[in-house]
Amino acid sequence: MELNLRRPLVVFDLESTGLNITDDRIIELSYVKVYPDGHAESKTYRFNPEKVIPQQAIDVHHITNEMLVGEPTFKERALEVARVFEGSDIAGFNSNHFDIPLLAQEMSKAGVPFDPSQHKFIDVQTIYHKREKRDLEAACIFYCGHPMENHHSAADDAKTTLEVLKAQLDYYANDAEPLRNDVDYLSQYSCHNRNVDLAGRIILNDQKVPVFNFGKHKGRSVEEVFTKIDLGYYDWMMKSDFAENTKQVITKLYIQYKKR
Repeated sequence: MELNLRRPLVVFDLESTGLNITDDRIIELSYVKVYPDGHAESKTYRFNPEKVIPQQAIDVHHITNEMLVGEPTFKERALEVARVFEGSDIAGFNSNHFDIPLLAQEMSKAGVPFDPSQHKFIDVQTIYHKREKRDLEAACIFYCGHPMENHHSAADDAKTTLEVLKAQLDYYANDAEPLRNDVDYLSQYSCHNRNVDLAGRIILNDQKVPVFNFGKHKGRSVEEVFTKIDLGYYDWMMKSDFAENTKQVITKLYIQYKKR
């Protein structure tokens, strides 16, 4: 089933120096950009992370430090990368949890605006886990009927993710609760939490109130903590190792609460 799109959909995958969103760096970004008329374009970028890639990361994606010598830094290509995502919705595999927060962090470090509110996000892994609860390689076999050719290659992962998303729409088309071929629906369906920030440190509760999703104040409203319970918590978060997007979100909330 071909995707029903109202604007372009960028299906992408990252490889990185590690899994720490605040400290690790993107070393490879591959995407397939599908347009409403059905045509698509794809590209792979590689970046010099300006830090040594740990061997445990190399063992996963097989991109060595030597392979990145002479490649531009992410900052040097950030504007070009941003143009790829501009005006588009975004899909990936585990992307809501990792790829999108890391991309937003890299954009912030490069001084290039990346506003999550301008995009709908589809996480194919979440759809898959809600339906079958396995990984991308198993998803490819299950939905597409063939194994992946080169698992943990960003380019192959991005192409396979797009193939799996299309196959999911076909596979569940006749279910009692079919997957709808609609980006708004798929974005909503593939969210585990109603995140306020990309990393999910702040989420909306059942009353649509921003609450903390971590630490000693987990489950408490951000407004209550910032204005009544722990007046220094905002300052502590701003000085701590949180993603830039999280700091931007809590600053916006903090200013909003102070005006009341």
